[in-house]
Amino acid sequence: MATSTEWTPSLWYDTFNELLDDDSELDYGDRWTLKVNYNKTDEITYEERKKGWKVSTHQANGKFQCVSCKKTWDSAQVRLVFRYRLLGGQGTVIMRPFGQACLRCRGDKFNLPGFDKKEVEQALLRQFYKIRKNCYHEEDEEKAEDNGRPSSEPEAKTKPHKNHLCQACRVGHCCVDDKDDN
Repeated sequence: MATSTEWTPSLWYDTFNELLDDDSELDYGDRWTLKVNYNKTDEITYEERKKGWKVSTHQANGKFQCVSCKKTWDSAQVRLVFRYRLLGGQGTVIMRPFGQACLRCRGDKFNLPGFDKKEVEQALLRQFYKIRKNCYHEEDEEKAEDNGRPSSEPEAKTKPHKNHLCQACRVGHCCVDDKDDN
């Protein structure tokens, strides 16, 4: 199945609920919900930390389409931020996807990524691992954390990161070390 270039929050919500209901990923008797917020960052204040908030980031594969010129491109460097907490039997995950600008248009308009279902599952399974570890103090030696990919999968080779086109870089929250600003 080809990756869609359209940002589809319902794919994330539906997959989140499927993994909770069908696969019992967080089977501790608590209720978990996923929300999307386009303004959150990976910085947690002291007050937020006192209220139980934790943060994790994920680098995913996505596909973009410029809203202006319709150019499409793939990226293995899509930054996602997840804030999460468990409080009184209610778990909340707040996700923020970061966009990328079009190389051809070079504007300040950031396009949100599209994902295939497998990539969404990988990102959410990695997040569930973080929740089990940090909210339920469960250690799972078999779960790989290498960018959320199973250890048997090689890391994809990608083109140099263009930090001037990356929304996460522009706000100081990118995860790519080898930036190339050409």
